[in-house]
Amino acid sequence: MRFFSVLGASALLVAPALAQTWTSCNPLNTTCPEDPALGINHTFVFNTSTTVANSFNITAGAITYDDNGAGFTVAKKGDSPTIQSQFYIFFGSVSVIMKAASGQGIISSIVLESDDLDEIDWEFMGGNTTFAETNYFGKGNETSYNRALYYPASSNVQENFHNYTVLWTSAQLQWLIDGQLVRTLPYADANGGANYPQTPMTVRMGIWAGGDPDNSPGTIEWAGGLTDYSKGPYTMYVQSATVNDFSTGKAYEYSDHSGSWQSIKVIQGTSAVNQTIVAAATPHLSMAQKFQALPQTTKLAIYGGSGAAGALLLAAIVFSCIRQRRKGRRERDAYNAQVEQEREQAYRDQMELREKGLGGWDKKEFDHQGEDALGGWGGSYVPTTSANDLPAAASKFPGNVTVNEVPSRTNSPALPRGVDPVSRMQTPSLASPAPQSPRAWSGGNQGGLVQNAGNAYSGGYGANPNIPRSPSFPLSPQVPQQRGPGGYNSGGYSRF
Repeated sequence: MRFFSVLGASALLVAPALAQTWTSCNPLNTTCPEDPALGINHTFVFNTSTTVANSFNITAGAITYDDNGAGFTVAKKGDSPTIQSQFYIFFGSVSVIMKAASGQGIISSIVLESDDLDEIDWEFMGGNTTFAETNYFGKGNETSYNRALYYPASSNVQENFHNYTVLWTSAQLQWLIDGQLVRTLPYADANGGANYPQTPMTVRMGIWAGGDPDNSPGTIEWAGGLTDYSKGPYTMYVQSATVNDFSTGKAYEYSDHSGSWQSIKVIQGTSAVNQTIVAAATPHLSMAQKFQALPQTTKLAIYGGSGAAGALLLAAIVFSCIRQRRKGRRERDAYNAQVEQEREQAYRDQMELREKGLGGWDKKEFDHQGEDALGGWGGSYVPTTSANDLPAAASKFPGNVTVNEVPSRTNSPALPRGVDPVSRMQTPSLASPAPQSPRAWSGGNQGGLVQNAGNAYSGGYGANPNIPRSPSFPLSPQVPQQRGPGGYNSGGYSRF
């Protein structure tokens, strides 16, 4: 972007728009980093800050967004909002739909700029509502001032959106307004190609006050006069930009310091900038939206496939249910068989116990011994056990000791008149022991039990049961001994 007036060669003055025409590394002078490539054709819609954040850098000022698109506004001295793409194109096309700003001295611009200062411009003066300026530079060369040419648009460029396009190849450069070609620059016509723009370029858009009082008189004259900030703000709007990179690599590299397009090396691959742009531009459609976008034949195929899949699923569910029912029936039958087997075993156990007797004795073997063989106590028959049947270790008394039986607990016969039974609730009294002469042991020879005594307390101290022992609990008058069959008191222990 270089500026001059058309008043005459002697009056041509040039001033750079520093906010838009600059480079951080000039590969004509030094080795610079690779330039990330766009590598695709993409349309950037400037209705939200996301587009700018993902694909452009704001190099000056601030951008606003509304129904008109991205707004670039000069409201006061020093304002010059500008954006620059994060990618480069190496030959291609750029189409921007925009509305230029009004205001004397205000410049709205679209600029393609390379690292070695090759440049392609669209510029609009705020004081001119019908014309657009086209311009170019090669390697920053400002020795010629006949490059800028003006072309009319079909309507007011400050009130209407128009499509401004640059089509750039190694052979020629073309400018178009709303699809209509207005200018062509062949490669050889740019000083034999020396001033022809031919190295990878970024895309820049912005606005600035060429008529600012601090600028040079030639710049102010070229811009259309002094800018009156009090009549602002002045806003340029950009709706969209379609950028097509004719190369398909991931980066561009200067192989030497010549600045010719033949020296540019294209590095194959996909740049990170490209991946970010594609990811951000890919719409996230719902399933319903994706289905509606399908062709009708595809939809019919999906319907048919879905029906077949549904039938298979239903068949699988029915088959699974049948298998589960059969499995459940087998498990139930097995369980019932196990329960029946356990019941039969329990019944056989009961029968076996009944055959042997409730106490576990063999009924057939001990049937002649009476009811006591069934596991109870007492009864009509208990086998007599002699002292000889007891093991030797069971002998606890000397041979001359006899034992008297404790009176019956429950079924004793009525006591004679005047004789009180022993009550368990009474507190027995101790009787003072009477002096006794030593007596000889008369326990006999049966382990301290008197044969046929029938009483555990009548042996050991002679045959007289009335001899008191010391110490002793005296009892009430002697209860007559009642004996039943088998040598035990009748009813001494109750049967079960």
